[in-house]
Amino acid sequence: MKQDIILAGVGGQGILSIAFVIDNAALAEGLSFKQAEVHGMAQRGGAVQSHMRLSSERIWSDLIPRGEADMILSVEPLEALRYLEYLRPDGIVVTSSTPYVNIPDYPPVESVLAGIRNAGTCVIVDSEKIAKEAGTSKAQNTVMLGAASKHLILKEATLRRFIEVLFKARGENVVQANLKAFEMGRSAGA
Repeated sequence: MKQDIILAGVGGQGILSIAFVIDNAALAEGLSFKQAEVHGMAQRGGAVQSHMRLSSERIWSDLIPRGEADMILSVEPLEALRYLEYLRPDGIVVTSSTPYVNIPDYPPVESVLAGIRNAGTCVIVDSEKIAKEAGTSKAQNTVMLGAASKHLILKEATLRRFIEVLFKARGENVVQANLKAFEMGRSAGA
């Protein structure tokens, strides 16, 4: 059993939080994982991506070759489009439809989403709307993790457990808002 995932977004969208939950869930379920460093701008608004590899076998490299990713999980649609060359032909793109317009020549969002749809199997959800309905617009990353969860090789309960671990220090209201965002994202991604 193995799964190769490209995480994508922009600085400040919580890509490291998604990675924390997936990495710890993989370890808790007895899987090996390798994660390439998060590449990109270390400031809010810069492009960020990370390679995540999960497997029940030994993992030799932390980088995913082009054309071999099982999933692109993105909190920003233009960033999902940027990494389509990494997706395998039968892979899936799980992305937000909510753009983070951080460049002056950001293309029309409908053309970005059309490009993603042309790639094949995709799940596109309005993470901003769902996160606000869950109680905090800051939970867009958790919405996207929920939307991807049915396509991950990890158990829902294990993912939920590490969402709780991640947000516990911020208080019970933050934990509950993120768990709700995860559930709403999971429903939207179905």
